[in-house]
Amino acid sequence: MALFNFRKREDTLPAFANGDTEAFLQGYSIEVMPRTAEKVEDFRALLPEGTRVYIAHIEGTPIEDMVATAKRLNADGFKVMPHFPARIIKDKAMLADWIARYQGEANVRQALLLAGGVAQPHGDFHSSMQLMETGLFDEAGFERLHVAGHPEGNKDIDADGGDRLVMEALRWKQDFQSRTDAKMALATQFCFDADPIIAWADRLKANGITLPIHIGIAGPAKLQTLIKFAIACGVGPSLKVLQKRAMDVSKLLLPYEPTEVVQKLAAHKAANPDFNIETCHFFPLGGIKSNAQWAIDNGGASAVPAAKTG
Repeated sequence: MALFNFRKREDTLPAFANGDTEAFLQGYSIEVMPRTAEKVEDFRALLPEGTRVYIAHIEGTPIEDMVATAKRLNADGFKVMPHFPARIIKDKAMLADWIARYQGEANVRQALLLAGGVAQPHGDFHSSMQLMETGLFDEAGFERLHVAGHPEGNKDIDADGGDRLVMEALRWKQDFQSRTDAKMALATQFCFDADPIIAWADRLKANGITLPIHIGIAGPAKLQTLIKFAIACGVGPSLKVLQKRAMDVSKLLLPYEPTEVVQKLAAHKAANPDFNIETCHFFPLGGIKSNAQWAIDNGGASAVPAAKTG
């Protein structure tokens, strides 16, 4: 079974939503950064009303830029979910300041809590659990707290390639769910193959992890772009697949689209209504506009832009 959809641009025809895919894309989310958001003239022409938009906080990005992006997206009617990377937050006072800025200027009530991509912590925090333990998000009345998931493992946590420590962390977060008024979910790293995703989701359920999963999906992009991001993000098994594809020059020049992986997950969800993947979270690695257009082409009523419904 092919893991990717590669099509020549001249042969590309408009896609048509099927019922399973339309249902699976209901409530999908997407990730932006301040610098990528600046390139988008009108988000309402691209995204459905109320779409959850994550704002990635890369080391070195001023908090002022993050808050300004959140303010713009909130004003456009979107649910804003900024990243709070523990390792770049120096102390509880800085965390409280960030929360106050986001709420005071952009009415933020949702957050993705994660360790962050830096090796050495800048201060007191090194994990999302420590951020949660401060109690600041509950005190501020956050409605949602999402935490990171890793379908292909996380060698920063389990250096041996297993998942023992990751599972322990997820059990802690599962327990925390009972101690917070905020709704929780797992937002995962991007993946390319449906079968390992399904197996991972089922394994979590078998281990008593009932947090809903918002599965990470790489949006349309050139293969070279995917390889670059896969290396940077430590995507192991998927990287091997990409490297194998890259050896075929003809495929190297063709675009990737996530149609097959999404359709397979959607079909599995339709056949198994209690499947613990709720929806998908897009990483627009080839651009926000191309990702949004793919969703519009494949998502039917679930992806109609706000500008066309308001």
